[in-house]
Amino acid sequence: MNYIWGILIIVSVIFSIITGRLDEFTKSLFDATKSAVEISLYLVGIIALWLGITRIIEDSGLIHRWVKFFQPAISRLFKNIPKDHPSITSITLNFLANLFGVGNAATPLGIKAMNDLQSLSEEKDVITFEMMLFIVINTSSIQLIPFSIIGLLAQYGSLSPSAIVAPVIISTIISSSIAISLLFLFKRFNKWN
Repeated sequence: MNYIWGILIIVSVIFSIITGRLDEFTKSLFDATKSAVEISLYLVGIIALWLGITRIIEDSGLIHRWVKFFQPAISRLFKNIPKDHPSITSITLNFLANLFGVGNAATPLGIKAMNDLQSLSEEKDVITFEMMLFIVINTSSIQLIPFSIIGLLAQYGSLSPSAIVAPVIISTIISSSIAISLLFLFKRFNKWN
C-alpha cells in the first residue's frame, strides 16, 4: 500500500509540473493535510465521547437492561450462544454504537465481541457461523442517527446536516436485510456446521 501511495504522489507531482500547476498542487497538499488532521481530531473526540458513554452505561448497570431487551433478538439470530455468555453484552454494545452511527467507536467493541465469540469455539483458527453472522451484521450495520456523518456535514457548513438520516436508515435496513438473508442462504446450501 505504501508503494501505491508513493506512486500516486510522484505521478501527481510530475503532472503538476507538466501542467504548470505546482503552486496549486503544493497549496492543495497542505490544505488537505490540515483538513485530515482536523477531521481526525474531530473523530477522536466522537470516539472518546461514545466510549465514555459506554463506560457509564456499563458501570450504571443500564447495559444489563439493554442486554435483556435485545437478548430475544440476539438469541434468535445467534442460536449457539448461551444466554448468559459475555458475548451477548459485547454484541449489544457494538450494535448500539453502530445504531447511533459511531462506527469508529464500535470497532473496539466489535473486537471484544469477536474475542468473546471465539472463546465459544473449540477450533480457535476456524471462523464459526456466529462469528460470520456478527461480521456481516457489523459491516452492514443498521443506523438510526449517523452522528459522525451529521457532525462532519455540520462542520463543513451543510445547511441541513440531518437530511442524511432518512436515506441512511432506509439504505442500512436494506443492506442489513440482504446481507443477513444471503448469509443464511449460504449456510443452508453449504450445510455450515
